[in-house]
Amino acid sequence: MTEELLRLDSVTKKYGPNTVLDDVSFTIGKGEIVGLLGDNGAGKSTLVKIMSGVVPMTEGRFAWEGEEIPSVTRQKTEELGIETIFQDSALVPGISITRNIFMGRELTNRLGFMKIKKMDQIASEILDSVVTIEGIKSSKQLVQSLSGGQAQAVAIARAVHFKRSLLILDEPTSALAVRATEALLAYLKQLKTEGISSILVTHNLHHAFQVCDRHIVMNHGKKILDVKREDTSVEELTAAVVEGFAGVERLRAHPS
Repeated sequence: MTEELLRLDSVTKKYGPNTVLDDVSFTIGKGEIVGLLGDNGAGKSTLVKIMSGVVPMTEGRFAWEGEEIPSVTRQKTEELGIETIFQDSALVPGISITRNIFMGRELTNRLGFMKIKKMDQIASEILDSVVTIEGIKSSKQLVQSLSGGQAQAVAIARAVHFKRSLLILDEPTSALAVRATEALLAYLKQLKTEGISSILVTHNLHHAFQVCDRHIVMNHGKKILDVKREDTSVEELTAAVVEGFAGVERLRAHPS
């Protein structure tokens, strides 16, 4: 049985009269890759922001390794070891790739001066080995000179380099080329062998089915499916995303 890393119990999020998450509960195990699926407006991104400590939940509980965390802030989730890649990659355009990768975590000597050469060296190694990024000639390039896909890949490289316990990826492959996408999916499998968990938020159900151990499907702010890969299929996941509960029930009542 997989050891529990993160548990959400009865998480609800309201913005005024609008309920965007309604009584959502699930767990993430250590060394587990979980797909978080659903159509636009299903509540996935809000859930990611709550798990990342960016927005507070209205109701519910957040427990880490069995211990309830009463105040889930961004600072607290970083301390716990949660790294998040948001859809907007949150890079600073006017500074180098290296500075973006190490932003807030700069390597310094005992006098407090930054180790620029060391950071450039590590950044170059990250770009070469973690996620294949075509067209980047140097880690000293400014982010504003990159394409959308290249910038997204840099954000991914930054997060996976500082991975500690849980990596959350919100639509990470949307702007990536095929080879970079395959490299990222392979890297998630590698992280799993190191005991690191990942949550993959994606519209591409084939990518999810390829790497995820378990799939959670959201629909209009509710969790409608939580199933292991061996107990489902791409067809069932598609039916759940497109049709909600009705699609799952229809497919299970009349399996092909």
